[in-house]
Amino acid sequence: MNFIPVAGLIIGTALICFTLLSAVRALVLPRSAPDLIFSEVFRGIRRIFDLLLSHSEDYTKRDQVMAYFAPISLIMLLPVWMTLLTLGYTMLFATLDSVSVYQAFRISVSSLLTLGYAYSESFVSTALEFSAATFGLMLIALLIAYLPSMYSAFSRREAAVKLLEVRAGNPPSAEEMIARYHRIHGLEQLGDEWAAWEIWFTELEESHTSLSALVFFRSPQPGHYWVTTATTILDAAALTLAAINISFDARAALCIRAGYLALRGIGISFRIPFSPDPHYPDDSISVTWEEFNSALDKLERIGVPLMDDRQQAYVDFAGWRVNYDHLIPELVKLTMAPAAPWTGERPYR
Repeated sequence: MNFIPVAGLIIGTALICFTLLSAVRALVLPRSAPDLIFSEVFRGIRRIFDLLLSHSEDYTKRDQVMAYFAPISLIMLLPVWMTLLTLGYTMLFATLDSVSVYQAFRISVSSLLTLGYAYSESFVSTALEFSAATFGLMLIALLIAYLPSMYSAFSRREAAVKLLEVRAGNPPSAEEMIARYHRIHGLEQLGDEWAAWEIWFTELEESHTSLSALVFFRSPQPGHYWVTTATTILDAAALTLAAINISFDARAALCIRAGYLALRGIGISFRIPFSPDPHYPDDSISVTWEEFNSALDKLERIGVPLMDDRQQAYVDFAGWRVNYDHLIPELVKLTMAPAAPWTGERPYR
């Protein structure tokens, strides 16, 4: 056997294994794992969407178009995987059966799609045909099984996102959330909220790192989004601990920790750089003293009990916020999230 057939066998086998490993990482592996095919498919389709939206300034229209980004990217994975498997099997059939590339291509497509209109006679090639048919059916079955898991996690996420509108308005803000709880004399009940959102953050990290496409699935309502929801809850908990004069509740601190760990986990999945151990004032935050003080002025006017030393309150708030501050604008940019207080600029272009 000369060099060219050996190279064909090696390249074809490697291409098949590479494609199947990509499908395992994307659809089966219950943890975040970088995958070249998955990343390039989503990145390529995102470039197309960015080009389509390059002259649009209306966020509602942009949101309507971007709602198709994740579903289309996810569906396009299947033809990309099938194409790569076809190329791999074409190399194997052309090498083992000594047939033309066109005939090897016909056998590959016929086997992968289980059409049966082209086949070979040798034992080895017949075994390859059966393996191709098996892998083709497996990819389709895995993608079909993958979608219910994804939409189940999406439904749980969005139930909490929608619920926040009742508590924090639309777009949501930490200031509005605290104000609403004060109006119903429920500031002392915020502890139950922090416990519930701690669980939400834990589920968010698990689902959005193992099912990476979920990061890009948009809420049914244009003004809602998981990034702004996460920011609002974290800021509300930090604001409560730093500036609201009520009994200390450790559940707020645990909620913040669960939140920034979740955002960091998602950031790692998408290679967003961040400091693992930030400290204020060595590391700054995007919420300015003026913005913080303005929020406290509004809360004071409606009778929310505040700490006496606002400067120290800002330092304490920054000490909490610095743990997730840099991740927020990066996630906003990545997902094209809607505008909301204290989420940073939205660099759409």
